[in-house]
This record gives sequence, structure tokens and C-alpha cells, in this order.
Amino acid sequence: MNKISHLDIIHASKTIDEIQEIPRKRIRVVLDNVRSLYNVGSIFRTSDAAGVEMLYLCGITGRPPRAEIHKAALGAENSVPWSHAPDSASVIRQLKREGYRIVVLEHTDSGVHYLEAGYQFPLCLVVGHEITGVADEAVSLADMAIEIPMAGYKQSLNVSVAYGIAIYHIISQYPAASR
Repeated sequence: MNKISHLDIIHASKTIDEIQEIPRKRIRVVLDNVRSLYNVGSIFRTSDAAGVEMLYLCGITGRPPRAEIHKAALGAENSVPWSHAPDSASVIRQLKREGYRIVVLEHTDSGVHYLEAGYQFPLCLVVGHEITGVADEAVSLADMAIEIPMAGYKQSLNVSVAYGIAIYHIISQYPAASR
């Protein structure tokens, strides 16, 4: 086994135009008041890698162009479609009308282990503020809440790390015929 060089990886990368031609998964993501621009950038980068259809940057969530977002996204802010909305609830209501199942990544009294959840597509994953989580109104509109179990002292992960864990499991459940 030999490591592939950084230069070889860069030369093998697709252009933004080529990326736009690749069909995306029917998975959308709502960022509900995510305050750290670095977390936003990291979520852009993970969303690009996962083939997410759309990001909604809601409330106080920062939006490109910002140097902090770019530093973590490394250009993925240009490859993932996104829009901004003043609040997440209006976006969630619209997505529900379009047939998207709404899944919040949040501690709730009826949360399901993320590995045991029955995902239905099209799907929208909602992640929230680093301290207060997903807004109560957004939680009340959800079809399901998923949780990542914590074995240690802390009862949560960084939002971009939790998002990465959840989105990669969700895309592993995406219908094979649709990949």
C-alpha cells in the first residue's frame, strides 16, 4: 500500500462545473442558528463529500463569502447549493409540503439511536446551535429525532462532528437504486 500524494489527489479532483453535473441525493440540510463560521464551513465540506442536495443556512447561521467558512470548507461553499432564510421553521414547513421527512439531530424525550432509525427519503436533517441546539419550533415540526449516544462526561459532540457521523450513516441507508 502506498499513500497517494496531495498533488495527485488535487489533479484527480473534479471541477465545480463537473460537480454540478453529478446527481445529488434527495437529502437536504437545515443549519438552525449555527453560530461558528468554522462549523458552517466544515458542514459545507462534509455536505460536498456526501452529495447533499441543498443546505439552508437559517437565522444567525453565517453564510459565504466569509474567510472563516472558506478556511474550513476549502471551496466546498462553491459546490454545494445553499440559501439563507431568517428562520428554520418556515424552511421546514416548505420541505414538509414538498414531501421531505424532517429529522432533527437533537436530544429529545423520544429520540432514536441514529443507527436504529428508519430513514425515509426524501429527507431533511436539521442540526442546531452549538449550545441551545435545534429551536423548539423546529423540533415540534420534525417527524423524528435522532441521537448519537455519549459514553463520556460530555453529553454532546461538536455540531459539525455530529453532523458528519449522522449524514454518513444516513447516506449509507439511501436507496441503492438512487445513488
